[in-house]
Amino acid sequence: MRAITMREFGGPEVLELADVPEPQPRAGYLPANVTCAGVNYADVHVRGNTYLNPVELPYIPGNEIVGTVDGGRRIAALTAGGGYAEKALVHRRVIWDIPDDVTDEQAVSLTLQGNSAWHLLFTAAQVTSGQRVLIPAAAGGVGSLAVQLAKSAGAKVVALASTEEKRHLAQDLGADAVVDSSTADELTERILEAAGGPVQAALEMTGGKTFHQVLGAVAPRGRVVVYGYAGGELANVPTRELMERSITLSGFWLPHLYSDRTALPTSMRALFAAVRSGDLRPVIGKAYGLGEAAQAHRDLTSRSQSGKLLLDTAH
Repeated sequence: MRAITMREFGGPEVLELADVPEPQPRAGYLPANVTCAGVNYADVHVRGNTYLNPVELPYIPGNEIVGTVDGGRRIAALTAGGGYAEKALVHRRVIWDIPDDVTDEQAVSLTLQGNSAWHLLFTAAQVTSGQRVLIPAAAGGVGSLAVQLAKSAGAKVVALASTEEKRHLAQDLGADAVVDSSTADELTERILEAAGGPVQAALEMTGGKTFHQVLGAVAPRGRVVVYGYAGGELANVPTRELMERSITLSGFWLPHLYSDRTALPTSMRALFAAVRSGDLRPVIGKAYGLGEAAQAHRDLTSRSQSGKLLLDTAH
């Protein structure tokens, strides 16, 4: 089968299209014919050997797919790697049947990024109606879904986005206010002005100076949930500042929910229902051929594309 294989860590150029053996059957897993695979920042960290869970080379990246099992059953699934391929093994616990009126592109956007957005907001940040919530990268895969989910829950959504086009998209998705995140300079003040005061909850995935600027905009007893460091720089945690305002700081990594028998089924039901009702509109970005994985990674890290990026295994 064709697959994207990493034989070394490094830049996008290490993502090579190759013919490799099909995955061997394993207890608890189903073989899937992959239709499309999602492209995520987690894959970038895997490629650069900075992922939370180190991988062994050679390695096929990709943690979410849409495809078919059992001779045609259409499913979305999470994987522990192996998604950038024509065939993958998927564990029975993290497979969901796709409703007929949900497209493959919509389904793949919900699998990793949709579940992440839902649990970041409602499990980790505990966002409720009437609260101000700050959402970064609001035109991206997780951010664009989080904006809509938070708005549907009755929160006041303050969205961060790096370009005018992306800020317009965030507003179209329901953001109450938008803030230019292309620079971290005076970001705290700009968030406070846009939000009309401190926010009760903030999601954070940039790191470095941006983390500290976001923290400065959080209200006493507010919550900050960290789920990445896309800027490439980890932030030192200012313990004194957390105590002075009784701020709760937590980390989030979706794989810790994979073994929970209720968490992901609950969120997937809610996400599919929201798409079917029209309350949630996944922003579908560019589709690349399987052999274009390197370019997909370049576009993701340069933030030149909005919405969900995916690999189409048929091309």
